[in-house]
Amino acid sequence: KELCRRHLAPMSNIISVENLSKKYVIGHQRPERYTALRDVMANGIKRAFGSLLHPYARQDDAEHEEFWALKDVSFEIKQGERVGIIGRNGAGKSTLLKILSRITEPSSGKVVISGRVASLLEVGTGFHPELTGRENIYLNGAILGMGKSEIRRKFDEIVAFTEIEKFLDTPVKRYSSGMNVRLAFAVAAHLEPEILIVDEVLAVGDAQFQKKCLGKMDEVSNDGRTVLFVSHNMGVISQL
Repeated sequence: KELCRRHLAPMSNIISVENLSKKYVIGHQRPERYTALRDVMANGIKRAFGSLLHPYARQDDAEHEEFWALKDVSFEIKQGERVGIIGRNGAGKSTLLKILSRITEPSSGKVVISGRVASLLEVGTGFHPELTGRENIYLNGAILGMGKSEIRRKFDEIVAFTEIEKFLDTPVKRYSSGMNVRLAFAVAAHLEPEILIVDEVLAVGDAQFQKKCLGKMDEVSNDGRTVLFVSHNMGVISQL
């Protein structure tokens, strides 16, 4: 991974990451080989006796492999910085953002975050599909720790940004992926988090909306808030 930074005035660290690692265990099915009927019967009897003698032992035919999505990652981000995270598929970008967003627990290492975090990681993340767009705005605000009056003050601005006012009282399960992204970004960017985390998900939106989002992230950063942005598009990273 490569971190592209745009420094504003020197400020205190808002994110500190030290020796961060995340391990997953992947299962692989053992390749089948030719066996005679007597071998199949013998193996079946062995498994049956094995389950009687060791009822809690694993009886599957899978082999397990450790996969490190992140290993010994350390960095610091200061308040008001814009940090672009780029890298090939599988480099661990999304895993890093999920840990910073407190969605995934790290296997080891330390993360210290000072401030309220709003994340846009996957289409529909954080929305309740049965609730309307209007209800989800209030739900997300409550999750961020905002009061009803505070959310109401920002409500019209959020709706104007999304340009989907006509569908505001429709359950979000009926939204297209583009509508979901519009609402999710508007909520995340307008509810005044200290840290805004945005994954490649903006690629789902049209070019005009992406430009609008980049402008909003620029505005958020100029207000002294911190932006973390993942993209495969170096031009977009440079622009931000």
